[in-house]
Amino acid sequence: MRRLQAFKFELMPNGEQQRDMRRFAGSCRFVYNKALALQKENYEAGGKFIGYVAMAKHLTEWRNGGETPWLKGAPVHPLQQALKDMERAYKNFFAKRAAFPKFRKRGQRDSFRYPDSTQFKLDQPNGRIFLPKLGWMRLRLSRPVLGELRNATVSFNAGKWSVSIQTERAVEQPVPHATSVIGIDVGIARFATMSDGTFIAPLNSFKRHETRLRRCQRAMSRKVKFSNNWKKAKARVQRIHARIGNARRDYLHKATTTISKNHAMVCIEDLQVRNMSRSAAGSTDAPGRNVRAKSGLNKAILDQGWFEFRRQLEYKLAWNGGWLVAVPPANTSRTCPACGYVSADNRTTQEKFACVECSYEENADVVGALNILARGHRVAACGETVQSGRSMKQEPAEAI
Repeated sequence: MRRLQAFKFELMPNGEQQRDMRRFAGSCRFVYNKALALQKENYEAGGKFIGYVAMAKHLTEWRNGGETPWLKGAPVHPLQQALKDMERAYKNFFAKRAAFPKFRKRGQRDSFRYPDSTQFKLDQPNGRIFLPKLGWMRLRLSRPVLGELRNATVSFNAGKWSVSIQTERAVEQPVPHATSVIGIDVGIARFATMSDGTFIAPLNSFKRHETRLRRCQRAMSRKVKFSNNWKKAKARVQRIHARIGNARRDYLHKATTTISKNHAMVCIEDLQVRNMSRSAAGSTDAPGRNVRAKSGLNKAILDQGWFEFRRQLEYKLAWNGGWLVAVPPANTSRTCPACGYVSADNRTTQEKFACVECSYEENADVVGALNILARGHRVAACGETVQSGRSMKQEPAEAI
């Protein structure tokens, strides 16, 4: 089987290379925004969708025209890739897979991509990479890059440049070394509770840095916008956000690696995190209820990274020969695993589950994991369907 994998490393450019990379990222952003504006104007005028081939002709005109001659200073392949990214975003909107594409702003996801492996070179023994119009550049090669090079994406975040190298290689069909099956119930008080009674405590990365982040954001709001002091304050805020994201990703990678290596099949709930974390503010005509409590719950849900947890579990289990089973989430914490009785009265608090029918008692999260495991067996054996749409998972208010 063929495996696609990305390896991300921090770059160590000199001053001239940093200036060039900022210029290249700005050129790609300009091309993306100009192409998006052209698509919008064409659509409002009743015209047909402008495909990549036709849009690439506009790019040639922009590069050779008198208004934007500085586009010639950027490598052409990243500019063409920006057009492809815009086309994909536009098609995803009309296919109802994403929201309408937005214009890109300076300082937000600044990046550019070399889509072909022939456009760059990687010198692993000496820890350096060659990029067109940038030359050789040092990088922190923290691990070996395996497989054939496919593409390279250069990005800027929190004051640091990094490169993500995608590779492809042939691997043997994995055979699971583990034989156990487990159900996992994700939550807030406990990040992940297993059906065997063990659990993983939450990291709460955002909550740990929230006070410092709020203080730095207030300091930034008092600065004159775009002044040097404002830029310094903005850099401090960005570094805090980067630390929060890095800590969360590291935590999730360690947790999912341990689970995927020790279990052949993992059953989880098919949660619609976007629906669960939707704002309850409502509108002026129909204001929401318990907005403050719902806002705190939404913040706690997003701080856990449930979607990323599932995404990592899915591909890591596949790499280890296992598989992930998603089950319907309705009433997993209200169903008695002993007698099957379903009632909201079975769970009156966050921690305790007590069946009003057969008096079975257990931790509520463990009960949820046991029910998820049982449903996972049914899905795997009988092909029981997983309902999509609004999640029915319930989290009592004291979980905040």
